[in-house]
Amino acid sequence: MKLDELDTPAALVDIPRMNRNIARMQSRMNALGVRFRPHVKTTKCLEVVRAQLAAGANGITVSTLKEAEAFFAAGVTDILYAVSIAPSKLPRAMALRRRGCDLKLVVDNTRAAVEVAKFCAGQQEAFEVWIEVDTDGHRSGIAPEQDALLEIARILHDSGVKLGGVMTHAGSSYELHTPDALSALAEQERSGCVRAAQRLRDAGLPCDAVSVGSTPTALSAGKLDGVSEVRAGVYVFFDLVMRNIGVCSADDIALSVLTTVIGHQPEKDWVIVDAGWMAMSRDRGTSRQTEDFGYGLPCSLDGTPLTDWVLSGANQEHGILSPAHETQRTTSLATRFPIGTKLRILPNHACATGTQFPEYHALSADGETTVWSRFHGW
Repeated sequence: MKLDELDTPAALVDIPRMNRNIARMQSRMNALGVRFRPHVKTTKCLEVVRAQLAAGANGITVSTLKEAEAFFAAGVTDILYAVSIAPSKLPRAMALRRRGCDLKLVVDNTRAAVEVAKFCAGQQEAFEVWIEVDTDGHRSGIAPEQDALLEIARILHDSGVKLGGVMTHAGSSYELHTPDALSALAEQERSGCVRAAQRLRDAGLPCDAVSVGSTPTALSAGKLDGVSEVRAGVYVFFDLVMRNIGVCSADDIALSVLTTVIGHQPEKDWVIVDAGWMAMSRDRGTSRQTEDFGYGLPCSLDGTPLTDWVLSGANQEHGILSPAHETQRTTSLATRFPIGTKLRILPNHACATGTQFPEYHALSADGETTVWSRFHGW
């Protein structure tokens, strides 16, 4: 189908842009001499992951066991579940391991380590477990110099669990927007994770994997000495938050939402479209950045950004386009945006917008679309 034949709202993936993004990241990882393990939570789509693996990626990162199950069923075996494991999920994780999935788990506290050790003893089969390291105070993990790092490692190793390595995520990179700040955080992420690995090795404990990553730091690192692999996810589509951070341009954003003009409010200078927050999500990530795009940046049907407009408001099924700047209109809204006009809206956060839809319409260079399924849930 062509774009103007699709019902709206619909999630569009620009295949040439996506492939360009994949090639850019893989080329950078190759140049830095590290393996690349993409985070698939952004897309949750087999066609996208196949493209990443075909480009040279090694294994995948997931944020839910449902992702692990779905991608393992499709033939992907090397999977890192990069969320500290809840004890109630251990039987489900073990079922995957027993079916042949090389599933790695993550912990960041002694209690979780004890639960994993206890479960493995009862099952007479061991997981491979990595320890999450906190290198920027953003979210989860153990600081590289904390005593708990060695305590967790010994609990796992002494109980027969395979201590696979350490991993970190510099999520605070989303708060930055200059090359110098991004490269400094990338080095902080690298050095902190490498330091944690060295402490384990100095204590006589195994630590093969040293895994770091976020899209901004992956694209900003000057060196990755001591790192074995990098993880990143949103780079495959990019979004307006990444554009504001400075690691992509609007022309790199591969995900958009197709929408239709359904009304006008001339006295308010509003154009009403059928993509509200149920399509775009409630994510307002650009509100804290140097340029606020409301709920998204509208584009013409060919993908050209309409930089003088913004999706300023969103109800459940209604979106409100309004001028981005004070201007003197020379054309009426009905003339500029006739009822039935189709537009594309670039999202603030590709992960959040993607998850609003059960499928993508993948747009090829010749303008044809193909349906790619994605999945929801945990």
